Amino acid sequence: MVPLIGSGKFVTMAVVAEDGQPLEESSVENQGWLVKTAITDKRLLQWMLVLSQIGLDVVRTDRYLSFYENESNQARLWDILSIYTWLNPDIGYVQGMNDICSPMIILLEDEADAFWCFERAMRRLRENFRTTATSMGVQTQLGMLSQVIKTVDPRLHQHLEDLDGGEYLFAIRMLMVLFRREFSFLDALYLWELMWAMEYNPNLFASYEKPENRGNFSEQDPRLLKKYGKFERKYVKSGQNEQHNTLAVFVVASVLETKNKRLLKEAKGLDDVVQILGDIAGNLDARKACKEALKIHEKFLKKANRQ
Repeated sequence: MVPLIGSGKFVTMAVVAEDGQPLEESSVENQGWLVKTAITDKRLLQWMLVLSQIGLDVVRTDRYLSFYENESNQARLWDILSIYTWLNPDIGYVQGMNDICSPMIILLEDEADAFWCFERAMRRLRENFRTTATSMGVQTQLGMLSQVIKTVDPRLHQHLEDLDGGEYLFAIRMLMVLFRREFSFLDALYLWELMWAMEYNPNLFASYEKPENRGNFSEQDPRLLKKYGKFERKYVKSGQNEQHNTLAVFVVASVLETKNKRLLKEAKGLDDVVQILGDIAGNLDARKACKEALKIHEKFLKKANRQ
């Protein structure tokens, strides 16, 4: 359907119009590729329309890394995002998926391995990118974040509410792309590995295995509990194992706590909050953030239990 996929090239201009008609003038910018006939299939047209947007985001992805000075590496990122979008029309492509996929491209030379690694990661993260007219994918996590800050730092929470920031919408990016912009490339990978290890739930991957290989364990079986990550195990033991109680929420809380004094003193509006948090991009230490997140988690549980 798209001969450029797998060719080492990619598109950055629209290849078809909204009505499915080919756009001849785009062929020069799109590596000489031209759609020759009108696209009438609705699913194919929807996919074709997003290919150029993926290309534009690819060009902007991790531009500071020498790896992406090579156009063929950019094309590999475009290949994987384009194929994922075709295979998952219900969620499609959303900006930010490129940030999740980029590390897989860099770390895994084989494009098929990189694709399946990204596909498995997206099984866990895809709901972050699902947005409707009335809700957004990370809305539940934002609600949880509000609860956490209200419990552990009521003064900061009240200040943010006074600034009309009580819904914590300024934290969307952190949760959606798992801190790719707030931490350096290597620190973000460290953070991912740590969070996913601590949140490991063997039942989460049952759908990947054949039924006969799943074993015969109950969730509270001591043998199975040993396989859980430390963070997840606490929720299973307490019976509060809700999907939105992710470590990422507490990492965001730790980021807010590191900027507590500035937020209280300097933030006079939401624009100030965004700017203060924007100043931390690439300057946070993942190890310190995780340690602080775990401390906040313990503090939150103790206070929540008392209430």
